[in-house]
Amino acid sequence: MNVASNPLLPEVFEGLERLVVLAPHPDDESLGCGVLLAKAFAGAGAHVICLTDGSASHPGSTRWTPGRLAAQRRAEMVEALKCLGGSARDLTWLGLPDSRLFQADQTTVAATIEQIIECQSAYHVFVPAAEDHHEDHQATARIASVLRRRRPDWLFYSYPVWSRWDDPEFERNADRYSPVLLAPGRLLDQKRKAILAHRSQRGLVVTDDPAGFTLPPGFIEKFAAEEEIFWRMP
Repeated sequence: MNVASNPLLPEVFEGLERLVVLAPHPDDESLGCGVLLAKAFAGAGAHVICLTDGSASHPGSTRWTPGRLAAQRRAEMVEALKCLGGSARDLTWLGLPDSRLFQADQTTVAATIEQIIECQSAYHVFVPAAEDHHEDHQATARIASVLRRRRPDWLFYSYPVWSRWDDPEFERNADRYSPVLLAPGRLLDQKRKAILAHRSQRGLVVTDDPAGFTLPPGFIEKFAAEEEIFWRMP
């Protein structure tokens, strides 16, 4: 694997070129790209596009309606970006239905994202890995594939989240892409705080849906402390 300080690697990994992260849900940006974003916010700048509203994580709650939960998750995402050195201005919230992104028209969503990225004057785009098993992550990767066909002049990179956690063959599968590793180093505390800002995903907000989603034990520490992983989108 490559270390991101390698001078032969793109300067985007050192925060020297502006970038855009596509996040299927609020928290994917911090889990998979927190260090990358912190470097970018301290340097050339970054923008995050969140595709879904995150409202499907606690379907059994009566107190937290989908609209209320979506607002909570958006606020948590803004707080996470602030922890990484960004602000609310660095977020575009598309608000598409959580867990139903596969139903969206890929061409329409890709065209919308293209316009947003053009306004950001960026050409480095970071996308959830197609190997992730969550359907919204896979749908985001498919939308990015449409976008890549529209903009072959842009550079696309994959970042894994769920496949890194639950795929026993992850390392072997990732090695074939010659991935880049980005160590947290001095940015460890920033990244951890960003992940912890997503309180609703840690079981600290919604209390009337015991079957609702919470990040698995050990998940936060794994993604906070270990290197981030990226590869050129195949």
